[in-house]
Amino acid sequence: METFSVHPIGVVSGGGEDPAHLRINPEYRDGLRGLEGFGHAVVLWWAHEMDDPELRALTDAGRPYVRLDHDLGIFATRSPLRPNPIALTVIELAAVDVEAGLIETPYLDANDGTPLLDLKPYTPSIDRIENPTVPTWCTHWPQSIESSADFDWVAEFRF
Repeated sequence: METFSVHPIGVVSGGGEDPAHLRINPEYRDGLRGLEGFGHAVVLWWAHEMDDPELRALTDAGRPYVRLDHDLGIFATRSPLRPNPIALTVIELAAVDVEAGLIETPYLDANDGTPLLDLKPYTPSIDRIENPTVPTWCTHWPQSIESSADFDWVAEFRF
């Protein structure tokens, strides 16, 4: 198998209860031109806190959700525990400053200091599925990011 390398384009700053900022490295800031016209973006980030050989070897996710009656494989979850700890989040673009290389978003599920791998504009013609199919155990989950904010996610997971 051929090896390859990935180069972070920036880093996450802040987050949690406060808005998150995506700080884009100077050599990539020119790539932000035109992004300010979009309302949302897809962020690919490296779950660096989960980047461990043992965690990368996991393929069985067990039963992470309360309503499950069977085990899941890691590829049937959004867990950051993966062979390559690549995570994906759709964010709202609250502000884009091309010159400063700064993007502000109200919410991003990555921690402060998380490496950013890529940004792509969210476009409904490519990214939106009108009638997605999901397993029975998660059909009660919200149908959008917006309604997801008020959903009791804590009640869904086994901790």
